[in-house]
Amino acid sequence: MNAPEFIEYLKLGHGLFNTLMMLLFVIQGWLGLKIRRKRKADIPKDFTVIKRHRGRGPVLAMMGLAGFLAGTILVYVDKGHILEFPAHFVTGACISFLLITTFLISRKIKGPDPLLRNIHFTIGITILCLYLFQIFLGLNILL
Repeated sequence: MNAPEFIEYLKLGHGLFNTLMMLLFVIQGWLGLKIRRKRKADIPKDFTVIKRHRGRGPVLAMMGLAGFLAGTILVYVDKGHILEFPAHFVTGACISFLLITTFLISRKIKGPDPLLRNIHFTIGITILCLYLFQIFLGLNILL
């Protein structure tokens, strides 16, 4: 297998990995939504769901950042500069920034105060929307 062929497989791998990441973030969002609905309805907490949401969040955030970094390195190695696909790069950078932001905000959520919870929720929805757009951009690059 020669280098250009290997790069093509890495591109495909990058796309599949980040599509999987988006699906994992959808599941993470679903868990968060379950927690949010129970809290708002004054239903007793399901600590299993809370533990899963809190445990997976930082891991998924790091994996999302790794996907962005891998894509950036891949484009640099293939094209010689990272801005070959500017919309894809900027969208990935925005997702990465929001992943870091929502992680940091989640660490500050305490007690019943809804402000940080609402910000965390809004950023999470934004991340999911950006992932959908990012996949659309990525498919246009691959195809």
